[in-house]
Amino acid sequence: MTRQLHLGAFMRPVAIHTGAWRYPGAWPDANFSFAHLRHLARRLEEAKFDAFFMADHLAVLDMPVNALKRSHTVTSFEPFTLLSALAGATERIGLVATASTTFDEPYHIARRFASLDHLSGGRAGWNIVTTANPDAALNFGQDTQMEHDARYDRAREFYDVVTGLWDSFADDAFVRDAESGIYFDPARMHVLDHHGPYLNVRGPLNIARPVQGWPVIVQAGASEAGRQLAAETAEVVFGASPNLEAGKSFYRDVKGRMERLGRNPDHLKILPAAFLVVADSIEEAQEERRRLDSLVHYDSGIASLNGMLGYDVSGYDPDGPLPEIPETNASRSARERMIELARRENLSIRQLAQRAGSYAGLAFVGTPGSIADEMEQWLVERGSDGFNVMFSWLPGGLEAVVRKLIPELQRRGIFRRDYAGTTLREHLGLPRPGNRFFPG
Repeated sequence: MTRQLHLGAFMRPVAIHTGAWRYPGAWPDANFSFAHLRHLARRLEEAKFDAFFMADHLAVLDMPVNALKRSHTVTSFEPFTLLSALAGATERIGLVATASTTFDEPYHIARRFASLDHLSGGRAGWNIVTTANPDAALNFGQDTQMEHDARYDRAREFYDVVTGLWDSFADDAFVRDAESGIYFDPARMHVLDHHGPYLNVRGPLNIARPVQGWPVIVQAGASEAGRQLAAETAEVVFGASPNLEAGKSFYRDVKGRMERLGRNPDHLKILPAAFLVVADSIEEAQEERRRLDSLVHYDSGIASLNGMLGYDVSGYDPDGPLPEIPETNASRSARERMIELARRENLSIRQLAQRAGSYAGLAFVGTPGSIADEMEQWLVERGSDGFNVMFSWLPGGLEAVVRKLIPELQRRGIFRRDYAGTTLREHLGLPRPGNRFFPG
């Protein structure tokens, strides 16, 4: 059987491009309009996307006011509230939310995702993040951000606790026998009683086991610690490979780690981020991208660049080269990507800032046929199992993908024409995990 693409829609909560809200015909308020977000989710479901992927920020982004005033993500919905509302407005599309292992508690996360999984009929996914933004620490009673590797150590323990809480009840624990007056069988309930280096959680969770057993586990780290966490825990990796060769290397590395750990590599889907601009001709697509990029103000671009680098370069000559960037406590993978891009293309700080504000990663810009060719090559050559799609602007960029690219992928037989199941695990071809405390 021909390998099938898996497609998520990265909604961050809408467009990642800092100029997208200014594009002619765009919805400037799409980020904070439930009516618009509901429409977009329904269109993605009509196109049979695997999932609607919602990122999150736990602080207003740390940037000068001249940049901050240009940001369309200063106000956005809390992910669980939004996805719970979208669960009632959709029927099949998966609903993935980011939740931090650094600034939240496992019991909270376990309850929220279990609730979302039940409310949606088994469509929830948890994107595990360790939160690189140091300003978030200040919103949670901490003066400084936890060190990078310590964040990942806590995340690994956090995963064990959350999944253990999801296994608090056997699937058949709730008998609800009205005649005898027995609601549930206490012998089918497990008290976790976890005591570890970072966390102490008694349990059990006060919610029945999720529909999917566990909501789908998503992870996005690309550092050494992030890759290892993905190999040990993830079922979807939201990757950031900038080209096919890098994608194949990442794919081999993470799936190879899984095999060495005794995990089935087919039980992990690697979906790199891909920025799409779809038009009827290559020239039209390139012109749309140029016009979109021209809307990135330097204030926005330099703020985005500083955030990715974890270092302020705004005091250097904008038309000079990127200076040596010291290691910081920020995201290492983002820092390394931007430094490598600057060196590879000999970009000035100004040029790099524009790329940072317009999305500097993997982009497919072209016709439905040319983009389908590239996606198919990634799939066939094992660079990915699909993509987490980023749309150029809303709603037009999404509509171009839905109306033009998806039919081409379906014509080639590499993307579904309808959902085969009802849960996110079924969309992704992932098994339902057994209960570690109540096997069989």
